[in-house]
Amino acid sequence: MNFWDSSALVPLLVEEPASADCRRLLPDDSAVAVWALTVVEIASSLRRKEREGGLDSPAMDVALARLEALAASWTEIESIPLVRAKAMRLLAVHPLRAADALQLAAALILVGDEPRGSTFVTRDVRLRSAAHREGFQVPVL
Repeated sequence: MNFWDSSALVPLLVEEPASADCRRLLPDDSAVAVWALTVVEIASSLRRKEREGGLDSPAMDVALARLEALAASWTEIESIPLVRAKAMRLLAVHPLRAADALQLAAALILVGDEPRGSTFVTRDVRLRSAAHREGFQVPVL
């Protein structure tokens, strides 16, 4: 099971330059794992695109339907106390934003703090670097 950050999931819902690369990774990953609040991050990204004129109403409806379908099949890491504690450590050792530290912390919980051989999928450069330093395999998107 691969852990997916919201930055790698959005291109599966709306066409972006990274969409083909993200779709290429998804067929190999029959089990997607995410942080429990990833759906909120994705909705925020989609609504921002809508406000900025990048998505019209029909395209937003399609993206939200795709999000609902994808979310129905993924596994969510929900342990807020454990994720919070790991995120605090990650913030001390990596230059991450709070949401990114929570994403990486959830991924570490998924793999029982043994990330060797596990994949973390993200398009965020700082998060990619931190996940790699923590021991995850991180494809370049």
